[in-house]
Amino acid sequence: MTTWNLEGTVCHLLVCGGSSCRKRRGEEVLKAVEKEIGKQGADARIHVTETRCNGRCSDAPVAIAYPEGVWYGGLTPKAGKELVRRTLEGGGLEEYAVYNFEAGSMKAAVKKGGRGKRKPGKKDSPD
Repeated sequence: MTTWNLEGTVCHLLVCGGSSCRKRRGEEVLKAVEKEIGKQGADARIHVTETRCNGRCSDAPVAIAYPEGVWYGGLTPKAGKELVRRTLEGGGLEEYAVYNFEAGSMKAAVKKGGRGKRKPGKKDSPD
C-alpha cells in the first residue's frame, strides 16, 4: 500500500468513479484533473482520488473538494481543468457547486435544480 505525504496539500479532490458518473464522462474528468495537476506542477498541493459512488447520480459527474466540503456536479473535462486552476488561486468553481458543508450539515449551493441550471424555454414564476 502506498502512503502519501499530504503535508503542503491545499485540496483533496475526490472524483466519483461510480457507474452514473462514468456514463457521463467522469473518467475523462478524472484524467483531465490529473493532467492539469501535472501541467501546473501542483502534485504536492492538490491530491486527487477516484472514489466509488458518492450517491449523487443526478448530479453526475461529481467531485468533492476537501477541506472545503464543496460538492461539484455536472463536471466536464474542461471544467475539471478549470477547477484545478481556480483551486490553486484559492477559489473554486462556483458555477458547478451543488452542495456545501456549513456548520456540520450539507446545504444546497443553488436554489433550483440539481445543477442550478434553468431548463430551456422555462421562465421564472412570478412570486
